[in-house]
Amino acid sequence: MRVKICGITNDSDALLCQQNGADAIGFIFYKKSPRYITPQQAAEITARLSPFMTRVGVFVDEPLEQLLETVARAGLHAVQLHGQESPEYVQHIPLPVIKSFRVTTGFDFSQLDQYPGCHFLLDSYSNKVYGGSGLRFDWNLIPAELRSRIILAGGINAENIVQVFQTIQPAAVDLSSALELEPGKKDSLKVEEFMRVVQQWRSRLANRKGKVSE
Repeated sequence: MRVKICGITNDSDALLCQQNGADAIGFIFYKKSPRYITPQQAAEITARLSPFMTRVGVFVDEPLEQLLETVARAGLHAVQLHGQESPEYVQHIPLPVIKSFRVTTGFDFSQLDQYPGCHFLLDSYSNKVYGGSGLRFDWNLIPAELRSRIILAGGINAENIVQVFQTIQPAAVDLSSALELEPGKKDSLKVEEFMRVVQQWRSRLANRKGKVSE
């Protein structure tokens, strides 16, 4: 299970995530977000990172031309879409695409079938923000056949990440507000603690696999 830490706005937080073993970081290019960052600011941050750190740009109904310009300028590896972007829109993006869906009771998971080739992020619904609410939705709603394929977001933290490992086993988790001092500023202690728990669990799983193979 991979870890993406989103809402990065400065190089010290980006390096903190990298040093503690995060697999990806996210930059939010939605101007109404308190974690908004300009493409130029993102480019200055990415210049200091390892080439092996995945950079994801988060967009909400961004005009396609502007999105592609930001991708090039900021040096992004993937795009995450949180708006009402159509399948046709996605087809014009020459990078891996993560399509986000906000899950409520009665959510129609067949919507995901309309986006072939995409990766999917499932988050909680909020009428105030498109993501980063820190709210948790009912994970029991996720169909069993989807669980290992999705990126899970919303209300995940060091206290429940083991539960995520044990019950959902998603392809990745995405955190933002749970690791912050305030919007746009990470809490180093929370980042370190969360990644410590993740690394411990990964080591435990690796040891189990090693014993089985023996």
